[in-house]
Amino acid sequence: MNINRPQNALVPVEEAVDRILDKVAPVEAETVPLTRSFGRILAAPVTSPINVPPFANSAMDGYAIIASDSSGAARQSPCRLTVVENVPAGETPSCTITPGTAARIMTGAPMPPGATAVIRFEETSEFLPVEDLPSTEVLLYNPVNAGDNVRLPGEDIKQGQTILKPGHRLRPQDVGVLAAVGQAQVPVYRRPRVAILATGDELVDIEQPLTPGKIRNSNEYGQAALVEKYGGEPVMLGIARDTVADLTAKIKQGLAANVDLFLTSAGVSVGDFDMVKTVLAGQGEMQFWQVAIKPGKPLAFGVLHHRRPVPLIGLPGNPVAAMVAFEVFARPAILKLAGHTRWTKSSVWAKLDEEVTNSGRRHYMRAYYYLAENGEYRVTTRDSGVKVQGSGILTSMVWANGLVVIPESITYLPVDHQVEVWILD
Repeated sequence: MNINRPQNALVPVEEAVDRILDKVAPVEAETVPLTRSFGRILAAPVTSPINVPPFANSAMDGYAIIASDSSGAARQSPCRLTVVENVPAGETPSCTITPGTAARIMTGAPMPPGATAVIRFEETSEFLPVEDLPSTEVLLYNPVNAGDNVRLPGEDIKQGQTILKPGHRLRPQDVGVLAAVGQAQVPVYRRPRVAILATGDELVDIEQPLTPGKIRNSNEYGQAALVEKYGGEPVMLGIARDTVADLTAKIKQGLAANVDLFLTSAGVSVGDFDMVKTVLAGQGEMQFWQVAIKPGKPLAFGVLHHRRPVPLIGLPGNPVAAMVAFEVFARPAILKLAGHTRWTKSSVWAKLDEEVTNSGRRHYMRAYYYLAENGEYRVTTRDSGVKVQGSGILTSMVWANGLVVIPESITYLPVDHQVEVWILD
């Protein structure tokens, strides 16, 4: 995508996402046992080799009969049938039902030959006993129609039917259907491996003591959790110092781990000490953007040269900006790598509890949305212990359960205006 714009112009959010996704393709497929398929993305269509159910069976506990034998049955004038067999689930009937006969049958048991319907126990003398009625006879108190309470072969799934398509995320009910058709092995996209690298001389790891001028490395751990949340496998590379040698070594370490996507945090802004831009430019074809987004304006994207091209997204260094930018840019890339065919963020529409202002960029405001007593969603961007939207206030992301999306074209919204809220939880 070739865009002619001034060098310092802000890149629209949608354009940045499109340019990233244009360089991302799904990873290869693998076959996993059904027991490990939950949450994975199907890589090939699944067709059923059998009918489900495979045979006509009873949908109720009752009596298998010829439906016409129940014609005119009523509590005061029941129809009397001879019971010729008892058919439990899992057993094969041995008798054929003929006019005037019935088979006692359990739910799921195969229908005996000749039977056309099942009448429930509740509509027979089994439920309302009659004194001195022989055990080999049953009274019917209601009429039934042919096909009543009978599950036909293929009623749920027909042999040869495509039951799940590629790109489908497997849920518990999908796993159950796969089990029903005997799919012991499932073709899915493998989990994309995502390298995560935090950069900066100011960082120390979480178990190291803080000394003057240092902060702990929270970005790497938060991003690793986000990678797992969206179906990836994080490859944590630790901290790279602000030297060409250390940054280069860490990038090569990640590439050697055969990753599918590389994420860095910090070092992509206009600061004098941002070495990441220099190193990345030497390792591949990189672009450094100022994106029309708040928080998280500085963003890098490109492709690292390795045995195969590896896309890289350079996120901002401030913790909140890094998490917001992850949701906007890295999340759809990981989903596409993992085989998803759609990556629109789940959202609700809610009314503002307070007015908000905007400065001309797409603003993703930390927010808390809730269901009001009148049944409508409302949202606040201020009612927290922090009460600020600063990009370094990580606890505001703990308080927030959503992000209010304010378009770049809007500078002011009043109380009760309806806004889109991205769902975080």
